[in-house]
Formats: sequence, structure tokens, C-alpha cells
Amino acid sequence: MGSVAATVASMLFSGGCRSLAVPAAGRSLIISRTTLRNHRNKNAPSWCCRSSHNSYTALATESEFSKTDSESLTASTSSDSFPKYDRLLPCPLHKTPPRVEHLVVSEGGPVLEHICKALELPPLYVKDLIQFGAVYYALVCPQPPPTATEEQIRVYKEVTEPSVLRQRASIKGKTVREAQKTFRITHADQFVEPGTYLRVHVHPKRFPRCYEIDWRSRIIAVAESYVVLDKPAGTSKSQIQHSTIVIALRLTLRLARLVEFVGGRTQLVGGTTDNIEESCATFATRALGLTAPLMTTHQIDNCTEGCVVLARTKEYCSVFHGKIRVKKVKKLYRALASSPMPTGIITHYMRPINMAPRLISEDFIKGWHMCQLEIQECRKVPWPTPAIQDKYHVEDCGWPYQDSAYECKINLLTGRTHQIRAQFAACRAPLIGDSMYMPAAIADMSNPGLNPFGKYKRDFSSESEKETAVVNWIAQHGKEPGVAIGLQACQISWDDDEHFYESGSPWWRC
Repeated sequence: MGSVAATVASMLFSGGCRSLAVPAAGRSLIISRTTLRNHRNKNAPSWCCRSSHNSYTALATESEFSKTDSESLTASTSSDSFPKYDRLLPCPLHKTPPRVEHLVVSEGGPVLEHICKALELPPLYVKDLIQFGAVYYALVCPQPPPTATEEQIRVYKEVTEPSVLRQRASIKGKTVREAQKTFRITHADQFVEPGTYLRVHVHPKRFPRCYEIDWRSRIIAVAESYVVLDKPAGTSKSQIQHSTIVIALRLTLRLARLVEFVGGRTQLVGGTTDNIEESCATFATRALGLTAPLMTTHQIDNCTEGCVVLARTKEYCSVFHGKIRVKKVKKLYRALASSPMPTGIITHYMRPINMAPRLISEDFIKGWHMCQLEIQECRKVPWPTPAIQDKYHVEDCGWPYQDSAYECKINLLTGRTHQIRAQFAACRAPLIGDSMYMPAAIADMSNPGLNPFGKYKRDFSSESEKETAVVNWIAQHGKEPGVAIGLQACQISWDDDEHFYESGSPWWRC
């Protein structure tokens, strides 16, 4: 692959592109250098390109973005724009904006050497990124989005030309789609051949609260096949990680967004896409002195505390998943709501789009997923004191001050992501501290009809008018909570209560 002029693709919410500078030498073609920065504009990004003549080539990038984790995007590739890189540990207390780099290898060699030279990062920092699980590879570069420039498309075609791919023994017998599946880099000396795609999460999402917890005291039970953990709020959610990730395009409400879809056989390790080190599974494993890592079996939000089942073997992962599929696992939750809720079963329908915020409708909509929960009891309790809120970093979301909150016991009948949070907010009883859904509930209460799927929804004269209303409704939601919200997975049981476990007191009772 010959040297070509570099075109750096960046995603911007607003104007004011800064000048871009890219290193002058190296062995990788830079697909993109993207940083995500805070901004209040919640609309979809546009693609902005600048040129710089050197031996790198840049293509358009993908970024799974939502208002929760990329409220604005500003491109900057000058080395002076980034912080000084040393080591990932100790964990910084301050947040850094996400930075994801996409590279195509032009000369074979150790992956550590490629990343260090291409991104001007110190070797120890790159080794830390690999240990954190923040570096991925694919044998073939994924296809850029429709908004890519002609130059970006040309470069992509150059590295994926059939005549070029036929010369690569590593992809013989594979379809291009199979060769575009991404895998985590596990060793710093792993060899990468020319044409290999690399995705580097230079600023992994960090979880400083992991270092504040007495993890041994959070262990509820240790069995031969599993461990039950009372997960603290503000720690890495028990996210299911997969051995393969396929980058694909999805159009949502006419806004082009690239998201990652998962496929292949499941490997459950906990953590996030770019950080498997600072996870509940990792810290629980160390607290118990186990030699084999614990593996997560089900999901729970970072901001939620309570019972989590960690498998000690891959076999038990499969066993527990089977129990979930046949509904042998029962979960009860405690929720601290800002308004009273009626007892009984509450039903909504959730939009089938894997992106936050989760939108729900009171009325049936074809293709939307049914969400059901049963409120078994709702009792009046004191609103958490300012001292307790400060201790657990509970965010003030603009809800009017009041003396009382409402603690609800919930039997979760369907397990959708953000289900309890979204359903309570739709009932105008958002959970305390829920900085994503409470602002939308406040907006809906002050402006009935704002929610296009709510009780007071209005009629729309056209589909485009409704889509605009949906985009505006999404914009009313806030960011994902930083630490704790009023939600606890208080009880988990399976096999007709043969295995039955309860968490400790929720944070708001402390």
C-alpha cells in the first residue's frame, strides 16, 4: 500500500474545527482520531475532514454514541491536545474524554510497536491498555459509514481490494464479514500483519470507586460453582463481553450512527468494552484469592447496587443462562422513587433499539418489547439527607425539594435494560439520583404532550413531524449517573428458591 495524503475524519456537533496534526512517520494507516467532548447539543454529528500530508492515511471512523456518553464530539489530533501519558494506574479521580483511535497496519510486526509509533504513546501505557482489554483487532478493516468522503472510501477500497485480500493467507476460507470480526488483543508482543485493523481505546472508562470498596465484605456467598456479590453502586456493571464484535451500521430516526453488534460465542468476563480490569468480577476474584477469574452471568447497571451472580466456570455460565432463559431465576428490587407508585402490575412497551435512553410507550406498538414489573409494596420513607447523598455522590437532578421519598419493592417480570428506571420515570415517579430519566420526567410534567409516547401524546400530521418530536424527547434526557441511584437488586433466587440470596441494606438506609 503506497503512501497517500492523510484525511482525518472527525465527528462534530458544532463548528469550530481545530487544526489537525498527525505524526510524520510510522507503520500504520490512521483511519481516524476521534475525541469525545462534553457539549449540550444532542443532535447527530456531521463529518468534518481536514488534510495533512504525511505517510498516514485516515478514513472515517465508527463511534457508538448516544447522548449519555458523547454529548459532543470534537476532533483534535495534535499531540499537544492530549494529556501526558504515563501509566493507567493509579486510577485518576478526574474523568478524561473518550478517545478512540482506528488504525490499519501497513507493515507487519508486534502490535505494541505499531501502536506506540502510530499514536506516539509510551510502551508502558500501551501495555496497560492491552492489560485493560482496550485494544482490538480485525483481520480486515470494517467498512466506513455512508458519510465518508471519496478519499476515505478510496483508501478503504485500497486495503480491501480482492486482489490484496487474496494474497493474505490468514483470511483464506473466511468471508470478508467473518474477517471483519474484532477480537481483543491479549499480548503486547502479538504479531499483526499488513492490512490488520486496530481499534485502540486510548482513554478507557475508569471506575475509581473500585479502589474504595472492601470487596471481601461484599461477598454474600461462595459456592462450588458460583459466587454471589453485593455489588456496590458506581462500580463497573456486570456487562456481558463477547469474543467477537462486528461493526455494523444502523440508521435510527434518519440519524446515521455506527454501533457495535455482538456475535460469536460468549465469553463472560465483566467490565466494559474498554476496561475489564476495573470490574466487579476482577476485584471479587482478588478478594477471594481465586486463581481462575470469576465471570458475570447477568447484567446490572453501574449505578445500581445489589445481588450479582458470578460464575466460577464457563460451564456454570451456560447453566445459569439456561435458567434465565426458562425463567427459573427470580429477581426482586428495591427502588427509591420521588413519587408514590400504585401496587400491582405495570406494563409498558420498549423501543427495540439498543441505545440509551430507552424509550417506552404506554400503548402497544408493533415490534416493541413488552416491559412488565409488579410493585409489591410502596411505603413512605424520609428523603435521603444531604450527607448521605454526598457520600454516595447522588446527583441533584432538579427535582423539587420534599421531605419524603417512596421505597418500592419490585418483582421484575421482564428483564429489559433500564426497565425499572424508564417505567418509573414514565409514571412521573423517577428514581432519586437518576440523572438520565429524571430530567425527562420533569420536562414531561411541566409540558404535557412533550413525550410522543406518553399518556398525553399528541397526534402528528406526518411521520417526519413525529420523528422530530422523538428526537426532541430524547434530548430531554440527561447523562448516565456517575455513582448511585435509588435502585438495589435486593434479592435473587433460582430453582424454586433452592438458591436464595439477599443483599444488605440499601445506601439510602445507611
